[in-house]
Amino acid sequence: MKYFITLFTILLLFSACTSQKQSVVASKKELPEWYKNPAKTNASTMYSMGEGESKAEAVAVALSAMASTLSVSISSEFKTKSIVQEGDIESSQTTSTNEVKSDVKKIRISNYEVVEVEEIGFKKFIVLVKSEKKKLFESLKKELEQKITLTQTRATSNALKELGSYKEQKNLLQDVPNIVTVMGVLNEGFDGSKYIKKIQEVDERYEKLLSSITFSVESDKESQNLKAPIQKGLSAKKLTIKESGGKNHFKIYITSKTEQASSYGFSLARCAIQITIKESSGAIIGSNKLNITGQSTQGYNIAKESIAIKLNEMIKKEGIEKVLGLEI
Repeated sequence: MKYFITLFTILLLFSACTSQKQSVVASKKELPEWYKNPAKTNASTMYSMGEGESKAEAVAVALSAMASTLSVSISSEFKTKSIVQEGDIESSQTTSTNEVKSDVKKIRISNYEVVEVEEIGFKKFIVLVKSEKKKLFESLKKELEQKITLTQTRATSNALKELGSYKEQKNLLQDVPNIVTVMGVLNEGFDGSKYIKKIQEVDERYEKLLSSITFSVESDKESQNLKAPIQKGLSAKKLTIKESGGKNHFKIYITSKTEQASSYGFSLARCAIQITIKESSGAIIGSNKLNITGQSTQGYNIAKESIAIKLNEMIKKEGIEKVLGLEI
């Protein structure tokens, strides 16, 4: 009897505890009015919204949407620097002023303001950003002027270094057409022809100098089979191979020493290669040492021939510049 009384008591207590429990359902947060009816882009200001798992991600999405209106695409890489100004104690709104620097086809854009931000769920943020067209235009113009200043001709010791300088300038200016396009969208009266002309000038100087540079490849008797891969690598860079002279002619010397060995039925040819590049005055401007081992089951001579094949593969993989120890 006591057993049944005890069991009945436990059941009553369990029932009471269960009845006190209430199921908790997370209520869905209503979207704010500024998100349902966002501000529209006008003649002076661009607006865009975005959402993401974090505020930074939401800002990046908003910038991507904004950038699409300028006929460009935004990179997923971005950096943010936030300065937060809290409202008064009665106000529930927080204004965050952000300087967001993002790559839009390598275009640096800044002076963005995050005017609204709200967390509407677990790892879900929404934002509204704006950008003043005039400020964005001026920042891009300043960037263009800095790029042009950096492309001023600098004195160099030889034609290859000068060619390298033009190559750096070409890389620096490669995003200028995109910047000019964006600036034309931001300001219809903008004329970017002088910047495009600068690109053309650098390209013409680069091509003219490139066509004037010549190389000759020489070797000792032991290294005759190594000349062809070097010549092929230079030709792939649009560099001329011929016997010539003058200040823009460079000589490549190849010497090597090969040792015979064998291992596990393979014939081995261990080759130590020395490459030296000299300018017309005879001064050494580059050099490199390579160690390549050829192997074959058909004898030492075939193993030795495979060294040139491996050198050719190395040039394809690493580039002729690295193999020569020279900036081209």
